[in-house]
Amino acid sequence: MARINADISQVVGKTPLVRLNRICKGLQATILAKLEFQNPLASVKDRIGVSMIEAAENKGLIDPHTTIVEPTSGNTGIALAFICAAKKYRLILTMPETMSLERRALLKHLGAELFLTPGPAGMKGAIAKAQDILTHNPKAYMPNQFANPANPEIHRKTTAEEIWSDTGGQIDIFISGVGTGGTITGVSEVIKSRKPSFKAVAVEPADSPILSGGKPGPHKIQGIGAGFIPDVLNTTIIDEVVTVTNENAFKTARQVAKLEGILCGISSGAAIWAAMQIAVRPENEGKQIVVVLPSSGERYLSTDLFIKEEMRTMATAKKPAAKKAAPKKAAAKKTTAKAAPKKAAVKKTTAKKAAPKKAAAKKTTAKKAAPKKAAVKKTTAKKA
Repeated sequence: MARINADISQVVGKTPLVRLNRICKGLQATILAKLEFQNPLASVKDRIGVSMIEAAENKGLIDPHTTIVEPTSGNTGIALAFICAAKKYRLILTMPETMSLERRALLKHLGAELFLTPGPAGMKGAIAKAQDILTHNPKAYMPNQFANPANPEIHRKTTAEEIWSDTGGQIDIFISGVGTGGTITGVSEVIKSRKPSFKAVAVEPADSPILSGGKPGPHKIQGIGAGFIPDVLNTTIIDEVVTVTNENAFKTARQVAKLEGILCGISSGAAIWAAMQIAVRPENEGKQIVVVLPSSGERYLSTDLFIKEEMRTMATAKKPAAKKAAPKKAAAKKTTAKAAPKKAAVKKTTAKKAAPKKAAAKKTTAKKAAPKKAAVKKTTAKKA
């Protein structure tokens, strides 16, 4: 039987659930990872990109002449870019300049127009810029992922049902990073209605702990921690909030790659770190935890997730070579230095003899000394 999709939007969803093994040794609970980077454009935001555009079409809010404008930290923008390309909509995006270079490149590659906003202003700055563009363009429409009901709704209809089906209803705890809050809201509302003992755990950056009652601030965990509580986030369904440092997010993402073979992004590392803190508790023995991995590690090649580790590797590789090279260079200089007395001796001896012989001596010395110096330099270069 033929299985051909009409367009790329029909490929979104039905992502796999995978057990984490080596990284979870010694933990009380089992951790299952929902691989959302298996969506067509490699992130959980593909779901809301399609749902928000289709909802706007169904309500008559947009037509072929509409310009879509949206503030994004990157992944929602990429999701909107691929669906707008498929449906022939013009797309303008605003994004904090601190987001990865890969995100910028992908957005432009997919045909989106991109405006970068000051990093310290975070998502608030990107939202303000998008609003400004909107006021100057009467044919523009903003899906507004932070307030659009289609955001959590797609997670009620798809993500929650996929998790419930794949676990056979055997899910005790759901852990998700909070960006817009659509994922944790949609999934948790559905599962809590079916299983009262179910717990929802939100993950946010330690440097911007809004849900924990702290103040917003700059951080390096791209995709979560918008700096405010979004309208679509249902805070009443959250049972616990775990804050994660930048370094723990990076470190865990690297460990998951090396121990599980799963190449995930920074916010995925944060979510897994949080899941491990929950899974180690004695009261969670035998329970099953599902954690969302929102995006692929390939989207962060230019960030500290990869760059710092690569620089450390390069620095470690260079250090032994530098130590060995120094003594060899010194030895080479000593050998060259010994050649000088010999040259002087030749001059002294030839001074007592006839002029022709003196010239010959100089000629011979020049011929022999030059090759020796050249040889020293060549050897040093090779060894160094």
